[in-house]
Amino acid sequence: MQTPQDQLLYSFETPESLAQATANHTRLHRVTQGVSQGKRALKVEFLPDVDWPNLMFRAEEAWNWSRYAALAFDLTNPTSEPVAFGVRVDDDPRADGSRFCRQGSGSAPPKKRVSYLFPLAHNPMDYGMRGLPGIRGYTLIGTSNEGKINLHHIVAFQIFMARQNALKTLIVDNIRLIHYDQTFHGIVDSLGQYSRGKWSGKMANEEAMRKHLSAEKRELARSPSLPDMDRYGGWKSGPKRNPTGWFRVEKINGVWWLITPDGQPFFSAGIDCVGMGEATFIEKRGTMFQSLPAEGDPLSRHFAHLSGAHMGPIKEGKAFNFYAANLERKYGKSYSELWREHTLKRLRSWGFNTIGNWSSWDFYQNGQVPYVATAHVQGDHKRISSGSDYWGKMHDPYDPAFAQSVRRSLESVANRVKEDSWCLGFFVDNELSWAGAGEEGGRYGLAYGALGANADESPAKRAFLEQLRKKYDDVHKLNEAWGTEFHRWHDLDAPVSLPPNPTAARPQDMGAFVHAFALRYFETIRDVLRSLAPNHLYLGCRFAWYSLDAVEACAKVCDVLSFNIYAPKVDHAAYGFLSRLDKPVIIGEFHFGALDRGMFHTGLVAAENQRERARMYEQYLHSVLDHPQMIGCHWFQYVDQPLTGRWFDGENYNIGFVTITDTPYPEMVQSARKTHGSMYSRRSRLKGR
Repeated sequence: MQTPQDQLLYSFETPESLAQATANHTRLHRVTQGVSQGKRALKVEFLPDVDWPNLMFRAEEAWNWSRYAALAFDLTNPTSEPVAFGVRVDDDPRADGSRFCRQGSGSAPPKKRVSYLFPLAHNPMDYGMRGLPGIRGYTLIGTSNEGKINLHHIVAFQIFMARQNALKTLIVDNIRLIHYDQTFHGIVDSLGQYSRGKWSGKMANEEAMRKHLSAEKRELARSPSLPDMDRYGGWKSGPKRNPTGWFRVEKINGVWWLITPDGQPFFSAGIDCVGMGEATFIEKRGTMFQSLPAEGDPLSRHFAHLSGAHMGPIKEGKAFNFYAANLERKYGKSYSELWREHTLKRLRSWGFNTIGNWSSWDFYQNGQVPYVATAHVQGDHKRISSGSDYWGKMHDPYDPAFAQSVRRSLESVANRVKEDSWCLGFFVDNELSWAGAGEEGGRYGLAYGALGANADESPAKRAFLEQLRKKYDDVHKLNEAWGTEFHRWHDLDAPVSLPPNPTAARPQDMGAFVHAFALRYFETIRDVLRSLAPNHLYLGCRFAWYSLDAVEACAKVCDVLSFNIYAPKVDHAAYGFLSRLDKPVIIGEFHFGALDRGMFHTGLVAAENQRERARMYEQYLHSVLDHPQMIGCHWFQYVDQPLTGRWFDGENYNIGFVTITDTPYPEMVQSARKTHGSMYSRRSRLKGR
């Protein structure tokens, strides 16, 4: 798929063409499968158990790509499972994934060849979006970092993967630079939908929305709930356990379960962010929108002035919430109450028995669907870097002010739910910076962060030094163990740089510190929760980046371990370490998205279309139901993100069960009913390990 203006960079017709490619923890083979240019393509086998295996192309002299709008390539996934991959283009040898480069991610559907387009001239985040409108014939790869790159000085590009526990294979061909013109004027209609496309489920106007609502009400009346679920959504015909009046956990025949207040086994099928959606910035982007409410229009109440954006070119300004406005259009003046009741009916009819994290407080104490309480520790206490601080630096639990921050942060939430038996428990914090990058920093990032701080400014640094003094007594013993050359303990008070090759003792000491650090963090929160809401479970911190030392500490303290796992399904082998911890586990986030219904980005795991997205939902749930320690999983999220990006970081993913017009995706609803309706019979056949 080329035009005369495109420039072919690489095809793989001859053996000599392989000399242009660098295999970093990959194996390369010229093959006849997956060919789109000539007669040969390049099969890339990404090796397991290594960090960032990649296919790299480096410039002998910097390339000038300033005449082109995008890098394109054809990718074939010969396997039966989706394969996630990343793309990075560097304009400087110092590129590290965030600086001096542009980076994005995609997912190759099974048994398919897809032409991918990676934007160069237009970085989606320059427009406050992770993904842009697609180009006919291409799947657009969204970006994950901000800023422009110097297209006059490109030094390398690569196709890569995160660390995998099994070999992954892709076939690449016809790597090229392409031209295209793209404008964003009027791409959003008055209802917040993409204005330039047609698809099933797109709403023409307010009347169509209300008509669809009437039909859906009749459907919900026919199927108000799924069979064999009790009032809490527990397993009605399951083995009766001791009723305590509160949710708790119990192992039955080697399989972990939640237990309802009435004493029935319970698997938590949840959905996050059940609320009125996110606003999108209008500020400096007004031409993107065909029609917005005028001043004085009742719908103008859904404008807001927002500030403090985490990512994107606009840090503050005027924003509009299309989803909330559409709810008012659809349900009328009393839209908040009517939508809330309709949503609760949806969840019960679809088989969701848990309202997950980030959901509106209006759903607390709802008396119809169980829910989790969401809390975050905020306050003026010290922090520490792990080397990977996407959402911010890690709390320093050794700071005495940390415990005060925890109590102040949890009190209002605890007071609201402590007497409510419908509350499963508390998630406290989310995707914290437990780990840095790479094998060494990934596990011991917090230890490196502590050593890199000044002792007089960092309680964590002082705690680490105290640990080392107790073990080694004399600094020369530390030097012998670590291969360092400190003259006195006082030398370690300043930021410390260590030799690049760790001795055997160094990671042991760093792991011990991270474990003690994590124990201090989790114990502090547990103790406050027990004093404020003693009947509710502590569900952990929803690990995304994690150190095993921190996970082991969490297992000692929390009632339930929690992870956010974005993948086509849960790989039991990858989480084999859970078996030795023997603790129940809940998944706080997962999702899949597709680009066949007017959205610009698939989210973190891509599906080919809505039908495939629904199939993947069933597959994922089965992978969780079939794990004896996993007691639930929560889909992220209830409603699609705004087409032009949520205001604080530009995410514009097709990850909802409902669209921006509050229209359910029928494929997802059908999949949920089917999967949730059989989940207890499937779980009942599971044998403990």
